[in-house]
Amino acid sequence: MLNERLDQLTDYPFQRLADLLGGAPGPDSIVMSIGEPQHPPPPLVAAVLAEQAGSWGKYPPAQGSADFRAAAAGWLTGRFGLPDGMVDADRMILPVAGTREALYLIAQTVVGSGKARPVVLLPNPFYQVYVGAAIMAGAEPVFVPGAAGPASQPDFSALPDDILDRVALAYLCSPANPQGSVADLALLERTVRLARERGFVLAVDECYSEIWDREAPPGALQACARLGGGADNVLVFHSLSKRSSVPGLRSGFVAGDPAVMAAFQRLRSYGGAATPLPVLAAAAALWRDEAHVEENRRLYRAKLDIAERLLGGRFGFARPPGGFFLWLDVGDGEQAALKLWRQAGIRVLPGRYLARDGVGDRFIRVALVHDLATTERALTRLAEVL
Repeated sequence: MLNERLDQLTDYPFQRLADLLGGAPGPDSIVMSIGEPQHPPPPLVAAVLAEQAGSWGKYPPAQGSADFRAAAAGWLTGRFGLPDGMVDADRMILPVAGTREALYLIAQTVVGSGKARPVVLLPNPFYQVYVGAAIMAGAEPVFVPGAAGPASQPDFSALPDDILDRVALAYLCSPANPQGSVADLALLERTVRLARERGFVLAVDECYSEIWDREAPPGALQACARLGGGADNVLVFHSLSKRSSVPGLRSGFVAGDPAVMAAFQRLRSYGGAATPLPVLAAAAALWRDEAHVEENRRLYRAKLDIAERLLGGRFGFARPPGGFFLWLDVGDGEQAALKLWRQAGIRVLPGRYLARDGVGDRFIRVALVHDLATTERALTRLAEVL
C-alpha cells in the first residue's frame, strides 16, 4: 500500500487554496497566487532549440553536456566574484530538470538513519518542497522563523544543541520565498561555518538571486570563497525559470561540495530526469547572456514602483530586496484571500499555507508576475477591496 509518510503530506498550499476558494476563475480574474513568470521568453531560446533539433533523438547524459557545465561554472564565477578555478565544472555542477526536483532529491541523498531521528532545518515561512523532502526522507522537519521577525532570514546558529546535534540537512532560501528577504554575507558565512562544525549539508536555494531591487544578493559560494575557497558541506541551487522567464524549459543546476555532488549524481542516475540536449544548449546560451536578465529586472522594479505607489504605507508594505512577491500584512490571510477572490477576482495565497506555528497567519503572498498594466489593475482592485 502507500507509504505512510505520504499521510503527513496533507497541506500542499495550492490544494488548500482551491479548497478555500472553490469555483473556476472568471474571464476577468487575475491569478497572483503562483510564482510563474509571465514575461516573454528571450528569443534566443527558440532559435537555439531549432538549431539543435537533431539532438532530440539522443538520450542525454545525466551529467549534462560539457558546454552547459562550463556555462554554469562561468556564470557562477562571474556573478559571485569567485576565484578562477574554484568551481570545477566536471566535479561540482549537475544540470537538473528545474530545481524543485533537486531540492527534493537532495534530502534523499544526505539524510541517513541513526539512533536519533535526523533533523532537517527549514526557514519559516518556507517553500513547500522542503517539507515534503524532509518527511519523505524520514527526517523531523524543524521550522525556524526569521531572527528579526516574519520578513527576515533565520539564524540556525541560535538553535539549541539537542537540535543541532541531529541536523543532517538545512535549507536556506535567499532571496526568500515568500518575503524577499536576503541573507547577507555575515549570515551566510556563519551558517556555512555551522554546517561544517556540525557536519550537515547546507542547501541554499538561490533561484531568485537574479531578481533584485537595488543590490545584487550575495551567494553561499561567495561566503565559501571568503572562508578559504572550498565548497565543503555547501550546495547552491539555481534555475532559469525566474531569471530568464522560462519556467517551461525546466532547467537549472546544482553546484557545490564535490563529495556530495558525486552521491547526488549516483542517486539521480536511478531516479532523476536527464535534461535533453537541445534544452542544455538553450540553457547554456541563457547563462551566458545578461541582457535579457537586466530587462527582466527593469520590469520587476517597475512593478514594485506601482506597488509602492498603490500600497505604500498600508498592509506593512515594504519593497522586497529580492524576488517578485509582496508579503502583505492583512490581519487574516485566509479571509483576505477569500474576499479578494469573491469581490475582485484576484487569486492570492494566504501566508498560513507557507508557514507553521502562526508565523504566516496575518499575511498574503502576491506574485508580481504579470505585465505592467495587469499588475496595476490587480493592485488597484486589491487596495480598494482590502
